[in-house]
Order: sequence, then C-alpha cells, then structure tokens
Amino acid sequence: MATYNLKINGKTRQVNADPSTPVLWVLRDHLDLQGTKYGCGMAQCGACTVHLDGSPVRSCSLLISAVGKAPITTIEGLSEKGDHPVQKAWLEHDVAQCGYCQSGQIMSAAALLKTNTKPTDADIDAYMSGNICRCGTYLRIKEAIKSAAQQ
Repeated sequence: MATYNLKINGKTRQVNADPSTPVLWVLRDHLDLQGTKYGCGMAQCGACTVHLDGSPVRSCSLLISAVGKAPITTIEGLSEKGDHPVQKAWLEHDVAQCGYCQSGQIMSAAALLKTNTKPTDADIDAYMSGNICRCGTYLRIKEAIKSAAQQ
C-alpha cells in the first residue's frame, strides 16, 4: 500500500492504495465517486473515461501510481450543477437510453469541445470512436455534441 495525494474535481484527496490499482477502482471504491462506470476493464469501451490534466483517459487501465500530480476530473466534477453545455445538450437531445456509457461519452465529448470548438461530423466520429454505446444512440450523441458546440 502507498499513500497518494490526488487532486480530484478540484479537491485534494488522500488515498491509500496498492500502486497497481486502476484509477477507476480508487474513484469508485475508495472515494465513492460512482459516476465513472466499469465497462470492459480493457480500455476498449470508454465507459470509464475521466480527464487527466484535461485529456480524456480510460481510468480502468490507468494505474494510480501513474497519476502523479495531474488533476483528475470525473463526471461529478464536470460541472457543479450539471449544467455543462454537453450535459445540457445530452438532455435536450434525449441521448441516454440505458445510460451506462453516458458519463464516459460526456467526458469524451467535453474534451473534444475543449480542443475543437467547431467539430465536423468527421471530427466527432473520429474523436468519439473509442466510446461504445450498446443502445446505439450515436446519431443523438453527434447531434448533442454539435448543439453543445454552439453554446
């Protein structure tokens, strides 16, 4: 076990964990931040996406020992009141069906719009390609991202 001082959602949190523990399990099991979901455990589906120093990463494959001082943002920290433009667009376009992948989808979409404020359909397809939606709401996801880009 080792002690880590992590900056998560703007707050410093101290965690005792095995260095080989994935960030996903630190968030969910140690810090009770349940918004980040477990999907595949192999960084293939995107359900566990969080931001590490502003960039989207798969928390299921990111070891706690690799975080260092980089800040982590989870879906809970994206906006205080759930009013981030992507979150609002998700509701406006009724994106979620089962909802399981949605926190990862939203975190990826927010990262896209942070780096590309006017993404084309091709940009969205390429950036979001690592996020799987079992319900197949890809068209609504794309429309929500376009809508959020206009806000």
